[in-house]
Amino acid sequence: MFNLGFGELALILVIALVVFGPRKLPEVGKAMGRAINEFRNASRDIQNELTEAAKEPEKN
Repeated sequence: MFNLGFGELALILVIALVVFGPRKLPEVGKAMGRAINEFRNASRDIQNELTEAAKEPEKN
C-alpha cells in the first residue's frame, strides 16, 4: 500500500518516540489501531449496505 522499507519504518518510529515519549507511545499505538479497526468495520458495513441495495431491485 505505502511501499515503505525497514529504514523508513525505523525513522518513523524514532520520530514518534521523540514526539510522544516512551511512556505514551504504546497508548498512541493502541488508539491508532482501534481507530483503524473501527474505520475498516464502518467501511465494510457501508459496502455491504450498498451491495444489498444494489441487489434489492433485482428481487422484485
